[in-house]
Amino acid sequence: MQSETEEQKSKVLQWEVLPPEEKQKRAEVEPLFRWLALIMDNVLRVPGTRFRFGLDPLIGLIPGIGDTGSALVSAIALIQAARRGLPKILLARMSLNILLNELVGIVPVIGDAFSFWFKSNVRNYELLKRHAAAPRITRRSDWIFVGGVLLALFVIVCAGIAVSLFVLQRLANALGMH
Repeated sequence: MQSETEEQKSKVLQWEVLPPEEKQKRAEVEPLFRWLALIMDNVLRVPGTRFRFGLDPLIGLIPGIGDTGSALVSAIALIQAARRGLPKILLARMSLNILLNELVGIVPVIGDAFSFWFKSNVRNYELLKRHAAAPRITRRSDWIFVGGVLLALFVIVCAGIAVSLFVLQRLANALGMH
């Protein structure tokens, strides 16, 4: 973590870079993103190491619904960020982190290992902390953009569920359980 003097410098820099309106918007969603980063990506530590992980890769182990559940939780935070009028480019980068985690997460074993490493919620929290855009109001185009990203996420999630169910059905057939 940051030392006390580094944290003070960071706060001074924030004041200089971010106008008051933008700081308020970020302050409204920052606790949500911090909480998600902690719970979904960093809440547990491998004993004897510095490696941390959260519920995201563990939930991802549940075929069909794990990666979908994690993506939906992250998408809720994205919706809150859009409601606060955060810039589209920031929303786009956050969306790409969620989509990448979901896309790779669909692949059995490889996707689970990827989730342990990638930590999309930590990445999104870091993006939010580094965000220093000028203040602006939410526009209709922002909602269209976020809606399109969420639609793409929904399609990918549905495809992930379909692939998982297909694999489970084939596995059950191969084991003579069906």
